Amino acid sequence: MPLAECDHLIELEPVPGHSYSDYNSVDVVAKVMQITQNQGVKCVIDGVGKSTAEISLKCLARRGIWISFGNASGAVPPIEVLSLAPKSAFMTRPKLSDYVATPDELKQRASEVFEWVRQGKLKVSIDKIFPLEDAQASHLYIESGKTKGKLVLQV
Repeated sequence: MPLAECDHLIELEPVPGHSYSDYNSVDVVAKVMQITQNQGVKCVIDGVGKSTAEISLKCLARRGIWISFGNASGAVPPIEVLSLAPKSAFMTRPKLSDYVATPDELKQRASEVFEWVRQGKLKVSIDKIFPLEDAQASHLYIESGKTKGKLVLQV
């Protein structure tokens, strides 16, 4: 059994010369509402940030939760608490250190992830390997938006 499944996919237009998409190229909110018969989704997991914050909030169903965990397009702007009221929505901003707060918890969670990799339930895609002395170049590569998988610094 897969760890995640997808019933519907909304494809965005790519930004020419970049590996990321134009979040305004498709009316994502309208598509989500069409797919869900105007109910919205129970959960949005948003790792993009600034460019998708408003879209994420508008796509939520009544009592839905928006999990914002990334800033790939910039920091999420301040959110007015009253913007959650129309749908009695929830919003959270989790951080890893609260989920692996102790060495034992880190070991247990890491063991689970490595087991998923071993079983083939989780595929790890390595995009590029940089020698450690080229660490600066690896950061520039990440910032350029060209990454399509994990980067490895080789010692």
